[in-house]
Amino acid sequence: MLNVRLFEMEKFLNTSYEEELTSRLQEAQEKLQTGSGAGGEFTGWVHLPESYDREEFARILAAAKRIQSDSQALVVVGIGGSYLGARGVIDCLCSPNYNLKKKSTPNVYFIGNGLSADALQETLDLVSDVDFSVNVISKSGTTTEPAVAFRFFREALEKKYGKEAAGRRIYATTDKARGALKSLADAEGWETFVVPDEIGGRYSVLTAVGLLPIAVAGVDIEALMAGAAEMMRTCARGGLDCPAWRYAAARYALYQAGRSVELLACYDPAFRFMSEWWKQLYGESEGKEGKGLFPASVDFTADLHSMGQYIQEGRRLMLETVVRLGASDSELRVPRDETDGDGLNFLAGETMDFIRDRAMEGTLLAHTEGGVPNLIVEADGKTPAALGQLIYFFEYACGLSGYLLGVNPFDQPGVEAYKKNMFALLGKPGYEQRRTELEAKLNR
Repeated sequence: MLNVRLFEMEKFLNTSYEEELTSRLQEAQEKLQTGSGAGGEFTGWVHLPESYDREEFARILAAAKRIQSDSQALVVVGIGGSYLGARGVIDCLCSPNYNLKKKSTPNVYFIGNGLSADALQETLDLVSDVDFSVNVISKSGTTTEPAVAFRFFREALEKKYGKEAAGRRIYATTDKARGALKSLADAEGWETFVVPDEIGGRYSVLTAVGLLPIAVAGVDIEALMAGAAEMMRTCARGGLDCPAWRYAAARYALYQAGRSVELLACYDPAFRFMSEWWKQLYGESEGKEGKGLFPASVDFTADLHSMGQYIQEGRRLMLETVVRLGASDSELRVPRDETDGDGLNFLAGETMDFIRDRAMEGTLLAHTEGGVPNLIVEADGKTPAALGQLIYFFEYACGLSGYLLGVNPFDQPGVEAYKKNMFALLGKPGYEQRRTELEAKLNR
């Protein structure tokens, strides 16, 4: 089972902080379990690992097999929570180089998460000479980045296969009953999957939003859900031996003690997009009302050669959360060099995992000595079940953390500010006055 270890935390916090926070954690626990707190209508993810729709799950598995049989590529069109979780799981369990590997499953391309013409064109070129399908993911169907990208890939499908055959290659993950994408999908006869009303985007990786692309890549999504269910039962019991409670309590206490940045670190480059998913989860959930830790991430040991100096001796504004994924799939041992020109024969015969773990321990000791508190999240390994545990753990701890802060962990009102300005500057009908005002400011 996943474990949270607090390394020499007595250097940074009064040892009684957990007991002092127990009653507040219990209140947050009750809000999550019953949906009675702020944003409670979006806590459907809390019991999802056991209450998920089995019929839709079977359709996800069937669709994944169909895509695997008729497509060499799947284009996933989505932004934010509509793609980060799926990409994180695929990279972590299948490799960041998944699309470059020899395999029996389709390449998976993620697009619609920006506004780069070059990125769109490159992906269009990559799928132009292969059979491909599209999974468009949007609750409303009107979010600018994915909606624009979908126009390009729908057009490419229809030019390649004709309108009717193209429709059999489009899978829409959207609202169950309303919205522009749902209406279009129903009119065109595309297969649809549901973005649940009671689950916000950043908590949706264990719904069809994440599960269809993950299954297409060949990941065992039944094991993924089983791992999440195991962690769900642990979190439902609560208490200070619950890893989500321990993590939420420590990071909140450190925040109250003046820490303003949380660095998520991992010693496996395959974890990079899981870190990106984590950043959205915590940034959107906590960053409001002038509150919240700023979530950042680093890839160790690579970033020790770029960010290590600041972490060690810069402003003491951060805490560090280190994710340990366990043993690697490959057991590589350092070869002996007869000349020993690099002076590393003392490592000959040692595994790369052994060297990595000593590097992690040395960094842990150095950073703690340098005044950076360290929390260690120890996963059961790099398997679907272990990653399911980790996903649910971070989600649950995030909900607890939001309630400890006194904010609604399930809304994101600030996200709309840039959209209104962008719509005005693009000339969207109804924004004429705002456009005039904004252009005047830009031209000062």
